[in-house]
Amino acid sequence: MAVAAQLTTLSNPLATPEQLTTSSSQLDGLSFDLENSIRYKGALLTQAAGILLRLPQEITAQAIVTFTRFYVGPEGDSFRLRAAKDVSAAALYMTAKISFQPQSPRSVLNVYAYLMSPESRFLKSDPDGVFRDVDPETYYLSEGDYLSQRSRLLTTESLILRTLSFTTHVSLPHHLALTYLQTLGVLPSVPTGSSKALAQRTLAHLNTALLSPQLLYLTHQPPALAVAAIYLAAREVGVKLSNREWWEVFDVDREELGFLVVGMESMAGWAEEERLKWAERRCPLTVEDLEEELGRRKAI
Repeated sequence: MAVAAQLTTLSNPLATPEQLTTSSSQLDGLSFDLENSIRYKGALLTQAAGILLRLPQEITAQAIVTFTRFYVGPEGDSFRLRAAKDVSAAALYMTAKISFQPQSPRSVLNVYAYLMSPESRFLKSDPDGVFRDVDPETYYLSEGDYLSQRSRLLTTESLILRTLSFTTHVSLPHHLALTYLQTLGVLPSVPTGSSKALAQRTLAHLNTALLSPQLLYLTHQPPALAVAAIYLAAREVGVKLSNREWWEVFDVDREELGFLVVGMESMAGWAEEERLKWAERRCPLTVEDLEEELGRRKAI
């Protein structure tokens, strides 16, 4: 039983084809591209908040997966009902709470107040590319605002748990990828320049995949994600792996590997498209901003 329990921690519940076909947000009138943009920006918001809270990447990555799961499928929630900002904050707070580095509601809300302030570096930069100091008054939380947002944070946390049927387990491929690199003999105990670069690129691809519009973490298990990141990183760094089809040792077939490699490789171009798309206006992360964006699109 103990062995079986350990094996289950290496897998995640995956989205079904029905859940990937439609979502509550689309049923509420959001276009596919707008939904992808909000999900992407919400994941970036979670990542930025994790950095400011000095949380380990493992906690932040788990929060991003939880955030993404919450909106998947017709049984998931809608961006028109639950603001991406609120769900991002609740997912990060909830994930950190059960970790070795919990955060207080005030700490989480202060960080999100800063990130969502009008002059935040997260939302925009100066035209000349130089970041300037942000006026603290634009992100100050009064006691009344704090109590109101704290109530919303805890309510949203409860809603996430109910929507996901309390299935909050997230298995990540990062440690698995490093183990695979050691198994392949390309990550020695005394790292070399090339082995360091290979490990760094592998982890970078795994972190970038968290933002994928193809929902790679919800459609593939950690071993497949780890193998694809290693394959792509080795090709970029120029490290030669086994001549044989080594990925089959880790129970990954060529078709799945090819799909994941293409998905990870396309992220840079897609992220640049998103940056240009929202260069002149803010991606809507609140219900109010989303309704304003939908009204603008109808008027065009």
